[in-house]
Amino acid sequence: MLIGEVARRSGVSARMLRHYESLGLVRPSGRTGSGYREYSREDVRRIFHVESLRSLGLSLREIGRALDEPGFAPSALVDDLVRRTRERIAAETELLTRLSRIDAAGPAGWEDVLQAVALLQALDSESPDARQRAALSSVHEAAVPVDALVEAALSETDTNVAGALRWALARSGEDAAAPLAKGLDSPVAAVRERAVLALTELSGGEATARLRDALASPDAVVRGYAALALGAQGVVDAVPTLIDMIVAGRNDTDAADALSVLAQDSATADRIAAGLVGRLAHGSTDAPARGRLTQALAGVPGTRASGALAELSRDEDRAVALTATYLLRLREER
Repeated sequence: MLIGEVARRSGVSARMLRHYESLGLVRPSGRTGSGYREYSREDVRRIFHVESLRSLGLSLREIGRALDEPGFAPSALVDDLVRRTRERIAAETELLTRLSRIDAAGPAGWEDVLQAVALLQALDSESPDARQRAALSSVHEAAVPVDALVEAALSETDTNVAGALRWALARSGEDAAAPLAKGLDSPVAAVRERAVLALTELSGGEATARLRDALASPDAVVRGYAALALGAQGVVDAVPTLIDMIVAGRNDTDAADALSVLAQDSATADRIAAGLVGRLAHGSTDAPARGRLTQALAGVPGTRASGALAELSRDEDRAVALTATYLLRLREER
């Protein structure tokens, strides 16, 4: 079979076939009387073998070794190809992400593109100062896509930089709420905490809805931050979690303050008082927790809380009784 026919049937150009021949990959077995290259069936089969290996990403040198060295083991080469392919995919994915973020920023000209690139690079800098400057600059100097700020915020370990990123996200609008909420499901506790802290600094209905969902999180830290933020907003759904925090002794002072704010509504005040009393009466509540619950009643107005304190002033636990008596006296003096 002449080279033109081989090229037509194999899809490999005559020029590439000559290149294969120059490298010793595929040599035509014979020549015609006129000196033209003539390929046998085995030659054509080898061409297809070469093309198959090329499709896997092997270099022509690696293909020559694979076909000509009897003792050549493919496993190591295939493993290396897998590694190289993964690295290439990761690099291409990173490039695609960066291009998408620049496109989302809506640059008006190349100056905007260069500024966006500089800020994105600074957010990935090893220098905390550079990352902090980038976070602060993202609000005023160039538009940085929200997902880039979210990614940076969820991975940031420096306290000052994390604060700057949360500040930038709080000024980016409600678009940050949904991507931040995904961080609440992270298997890494630190990421979940960063996500809920950033959500607590956002305003708007979307952020509030995400924080409400966070009240059901299996992570007590996430639930706690969400409850404190929602309590400050007057969201009554936070009450059970705030009471749990007082019992557990986790940010209990802040939780009691949040309950005090919520208790300005008389109906809510009765609900809070009932919840605190219910936990006081629970058999599993230990003495320190009962003391904290009693103190929390101090910030709850209304007759129900006063009645609970009066009853607690006769409690078998002397510390609880003394605390309740003192709080009742303060109420009477007001």
